[in-house]
Amino acid sequence: MALLDRSEWYDIARATQWTFQYVPEEEIFPEGHSGSEGISNEVWSTYDEPYKVTYREYVDVQRQKDSGVYSVKAALDRLDMYAKADPGWISILKLHYGAVSTVEYAAALQESRYVRWSKAPGMRNMATFGMLDEIRHAQAQLFFAHEYVSKDRQFDWSHESMKTQNWGVLAARHFFDDMLMSRDATSTAIMANFAFETGFTNLQFIGLASDASNAGDFTFAKLIQSIQSDEARHAQLGTPLLQILIENGQKDRAQRLIDIALWRSWKIFTILTGIPMDYYVPLEHRESSFKEFMEEWIIDQFARSLNELGLDKPWYWDILIRDLSEHHHGQQLGTWSWRPTLWWSPAAGVSPEERDWLEEKYPGWNKTFGKCWDVLTENLKNGHVEKTIPGTLPVICNMSNLPIVGTPFTHLKDHPWEYGGRLYHFGSEVDRWIFQQDPERYSQHKSLIDRFLSGDIEPADLGGVLAYMGIGVLSEGGGDAHDYSWVDKYRSIEAKVS
Repeated sequence: MALLDRSEWYDIARATQWTFQYVPEEEIFPEGHSGSEGISNEVWSTYDEPYKVTYREYVDVQRQKDSGVYSVKAALDRLDMYAKADPGWISILKLHYGAVSTVEYAAALQESRYVRWSKAPGMRNMATFGMLDEIRHAQAQLFFAHEYVSKDRQFDWSHESMKTQNWGVLAARHFFDDMLMSRDATSTAIMANFAFETGFTNLQFIGLASDASNAGDFTFAKLIQSIQSDEARHAQLGTPLLQILIENGQKDRAQRLIDIALWRSWKIFTILTGIPMDYYVPLEHRESSFKEFMEEWIIDQFARSLNELGLDKPWYWDILIRDLSEHHHGQQLGTWSWRPTLWWSPAAGVSPEERDWLEEKYPGWNKTFGKCWDVLTENLKNGHVEKTIPGTLPVICNMSNLPIVGTPFTHLKDHPWEYGGRLYHFGSEVDRWIFQQDPERYSQHKSLIDRFLSGDIEPADLGGVLAYMGIGVLSEGGGDAHDYSWVDKYRSIEAKVS
């Protein structure tokens, strides 16, 4: 029997749309879950997914991907990359696995909500494959990370982090729960699949895979390339959805959701990507600065995507451009200083050669952030490690849940707002604006500082905070990735001068 060409049957097979006879449609697709209000079923049926794949094709390709990833891992394990890698690269692995692995399971639940609640048949079909993608991503990354637990217990955070109250986890969970888990299917797809994945994760994984290859970690590079190829497919899930909203008079809704998600994504990625690119990756393996990467691969391309759809750049675009040169440097100062609160050991990244590189990429760095590192370096040269660890907790932004930072001596400002008899603090006017869009959504959340001041953390000291976050329970907290060996270069310079 002759087989039909795929084009002859594909649209019929994936168009699982029918008229319900026994249950009202509003009960099948409640508005709070579907987010389809104001758009007819006829319009939803026009959703046309960019990537068309059958189940048979999907399974075959995924099998080949897994075979390639695990084969490379098996072949390279005996080379013991872990023992040869720069400690800064090991810190990148710990940070990545702890922040991403189990979030992939949340992303699988996100996609499953499209499968059940989206009114667009094509979107339901495409999301089915996206759901399977995310399960594979979680399983692979948890497996790869687990292989390192016997070498370093901090890798156990890959599985445990999202169950803890670590300050970094609180920030990530607040962001992902807001975007992935607590909005209707339409809003979630715009925020997650368009703003977050098209704008950040897809291209970020390309950069991470390149860094891994440069650092000699070909196993991790192969894993990330395998994941990125999936991300490139289901990242496109939001584009036809946006086209439907815009064509049916809901451009303002789409624009607001993108504006919220893009900024929230940016804040998280300054930690996950910005800090590692400019401070953890060994200097000889850095291809570009975080700012250059953002400008070339994310800012320009995302702006073009918005323009092609007839959308505007977010109103805060100039603020975002300014942030490219400063925010992650402030967060690096904070994370390295509060290193005992981390599940990884951050690299300082400020040896004399690295400072020259930072000044070249970010003119004025030495006169601003560099002056703070001057004080830290001087204390370390004199053997006063304790003076490099703050004795108090930082002011936390009530939106990003990250420390409020800025450029020393030039730009550091709190943006407060009172609501419901309480004063909230924000790291930028954009964070405050997001909160103001739906204050009831965010007002009850407690930051780590809120929990400390309200008595949720006992005893009310650093030891109590660390135990509350899981430090000392799952593993010890972080130290300096290179055990302060970079300070010896400054001692050598002083010795030569004297």
